[in-house]
Amino acid sequence: MKKTFLIILICLVTVKMYASHISGGELFYEYLGPGSAPNTDKFKITMRLYRECTSPGAQLNFEQVNIGIYLNSNNNQYSTLTLNAEWDTSTDPPVFRNTPNAIPCLTGDKDVCFQVGTFSNTKELPRNTTGYILSWIRYSRQELTNVADVPYPENAVGATFITRIPGTDLTGAGVNSSPQFVSRDTALVCAGNEFKLDYGATDMDGDSLSYSFCGAYNGGSNDVPNPSPPLFLSLIQLPYKFPYTGTSPLGTGVTIDPVTGIINGKAPTAGKYVVNVCVTEWRNGIALNIHRKDFILKVGDCQIPSAELKPSYITCDGFTLTFINLSSADNINSYYWGFGDPASSTDTSISPTPTYTYTDTGTYTVQFIVNRGEKCSDTTYTQALVYPGFIPDFKIDGSCSLTPYQFTDLSTTKYGKVDSWYWNFGDLAVLSDTSLQQNPTYKYPLPQTAEIELIVTNSKGCTDSLTKTIIIPDRPTITLPFTDTLICIKDTLQLQALSSTLSATYSWFPPVNISNTSIYNPLVFPNTTTVYAVTVNDRGCINTDSVTVNVITSVQLSIGNDTTICQTDGIVLQPNTNGLHFTWSPSTGLSNTAIINPIATPLIPTRYNLVASVGSCSTSDDININVVPYPLANAGNDTSICFGKTTILKANITGSKFTWSPVSSLLNENTLSPLAGPQSSTAYIITVTDVLGCPKPVYDTVLVNVIPRVAAFAGNDTIIVAWQPLQLNATGGNIYTWSPATGMDNPNISNPVVVLGELTDTITYVVKVSTPEGCSASDNIKVTVFKTKPEIFIPTAFTPNADRLNDVLIPKLAGMKQYNFFRVYNRLGQLLYSTSQQGQGWDGTFSGSAQASGTYVFVAQAVDYTGKTITKKGTVVLIR
Repeated sequence: MKKTFLIILICLVTVKMYASHISGGELFYEYLGPGSAPNTDKFKITMRLYRECTSPGAQLNFEQVNIGIYLNSNNNQYSTLTLNAEWDTSTDPPVFRNTPNAIPCLTGDKDVCFQVGTFSNTKELPRNTTGYILSWIRYSRQELTNVADVPYPENAVGATFITRIPGTDLTGAGVNSSPQFVSRDTALVCAGNEFKLDYGATDMDGDSLSYSFCGAYNGGSNDVPNPSPPLFLSLIQLPYKFPYTGTSPLGTGVTIDPVTGIINGKAPTAGKYVVNVCVTEWRNGIALNIHRKDFILKVGDCQIPSAELKPSYITCDGFTLTFINLSSADNINSYYWGFGDPASSTDTSISPTPTYTYTDTGTYTVQFIVNRGEKCSDTTYTQALVYPGFIPDFKIDGSCSLTPYQFTDLSTTKYGKVDSWYWNFGDLAVLSDTSLQQNPTYKYPLPQTAEIELIVTNSKGCTDSLTKTIIIPDRPTITLPFTDTLICIKDTLQLQALSSTLSATYSWFPPVNISNTSIYNPLVFPNTTTVYAVTVNDRGCINTDSVTVNVITSVQLSIGNDTTICQTDGIVLQPNTNGLHFTWSPSTGLSNTAIINPIATPLIPTRYNLVASVGSCSTSDDININVVPYPLANAGNDTSICFGKTTILKANITGSKFTWSPVSSLLNENTLSPLAGPQSSTAYIITVTDVLGCPKPVYDTVLVNVIPRVAAFAGNDTIIVAWQPLQLNATGGNIYTWSPATGMDNPNISNPVVVLGELTDTITYVVKVSTPEGCSASDNIKVTVFKTKPEIFIPTAFTPNADRLNDVLIPKLAGMKQYNFFRVYNRLGQLLYSTSQQGQGWDGTFSGSAQASGTYVFVAQAVDYTGKTITKKGTVVLIR
């Protein structure tokens, strides 16, 4: 249950109307009785027109309302009628505007005002079978959000207001007055907020009414804002802008109740939206007339501190729910949640998006308050439904695309009962592959892979879904463990053919040397090679496959020649045989003694025997594997050197030959102790071979890690004033040593503080930067000491003539800890240059162009070491 803020700003005014800023209108009629001539009816015809108060010339111009009356049978003009103003036009109309500050909880764009003018006259019309159309065409309505851009001034389009008088083919001997909308206002709602507007209507004839959104019609133009009624009525709908349409003028988040005419939902983005409400009047089941009200809804960029929740929240797989306020208002200061759990004393929260775990199943009332205890507060309630234990499931039974598949629901629920099913059988060839039955059947027209989805609900409000993938074949599947096999003539073999269902029947052919031809796993004992074919029939779906049984009288075997391997190497044994089963011995060094191609890794010379068999037939053979050791290689221990230094490698080997790589940074690379001088970290590989034993090479690696060149940096030369603490900050290594230590608090850290008095003019500090490995480098920084207070020094002139002397205007900072800016302006006040980087300055150009000789204005600002801001202004002369 939701309490919705609705800010309706009503401006009921009688006005003089002007051509622009129309905000909507309604053309309606009232039956007054029989006309003066036989077979005629008399009607009062009224036009109610809405317009913005800010419309140009609102108090200077009057509307001329000339309506056209058209035959409903062909839209040809029958007559025209001028409607008269229903107010005293000798006086200026009043202007009514809402009082925005009277609504304290509404912030942002909340000012709105509209005028309304009513025009009417009477008309006698002959009765006919098809009736009449009443129409008035006008211009303009402007700056519309949901209407596409059109080639008119200010995105303006016109309006055509219509209603219909039904003929005797609908009313018979009766008469009709059109419905009239009860609402007489134009409302303001806030973007992104829930709202509700009542656009219900009344009907003096007592006809039934139903409501819908419908497209509004275009009308007059800027050139002819109030055209005479045309001889033929052409109704052209406004060109709505995607995603808006006439039947969805405020987007999919806003709907109209077909019974009450109430418009509600979440407002779209701020703007002006053309909305046309159609009310259909029904009599004895016959639609007499579709009456229309065309209006512009202003969606303001405003905020209402509202509490908005979904009508209910449900959990079907646990006890935990998460809640969030659906309002987008930014003027919410606090949140309060009461989760309504009587079994807990801590069932409250002040979080904007709380998560709460209930103690038991059930339905709970949740209270939500924004700005609790404040003037602009709002409260709403929702239901929390906690009913876990809802599990969707189903099974599928079928054979192929020739017969229907059976789908059986297996869903379970701990609370309530499963009460609805929606099946999507995943047949991409059609759109009608759905069902609402609990246990439906479906026949697929073609073989395919289908995604089967089942959506189920229970009586507690839970909804869940499950998807399974099945393959729809064109015939039943047959699974054979083998299709070609070998047996000994003395033996019997069991065949096996499996289908996907238990209902399948089997038939084997030929019926020779087979135990049973109608089971899935018969025994066969052929004397010669035979092909056995099996036919599977699954409820009319048929498939066939076959097995070739090769028959031998003896086993052939050749294990191969003796061989030599390096110790710890493996060799794949590759006998040539028609055997099916194998037994190797001994098992030492073999990866598997029961396969045809094991890997042999003996550590000593070994003779292996193989017995190969097919059923009762068998034979054997032997092979010798000789084993020789690998050569040995040791490249030595890894080491580190400073950039530019060298080191001696120390390797030892067992073998007849060795090589090093890479050799580009080695001296004496043909020895076991070469001199290495790499410029970057390098892995040196020694390769050892032996022509007396194992012919395979062995490798070892030694890493020479080169410590990069130390990038010592003492800092940029600087200027300070006497007694100003100066923070030095060296970088580049791990160990720092400064000299001299004059004025320094600690010469053995990277960032000592220096304080120098008036006796020092300049001093150069040298820092030695080292690494833990002993690598080092040095750098220096020059410190100039001014005897003044902290100051910004700027030359009075400079000569940017590229002679490298006084070419750039650069401020010098003394005693400053922070440089805010330096700016240069010309005499017109135009900014020519700006920087906040010390050591940078103006080169006398602007946008790449050299500036003329003359006087320029500068402003510089910095913060001294005491925290005081120093600003210096003045002029400088540019000399060329």
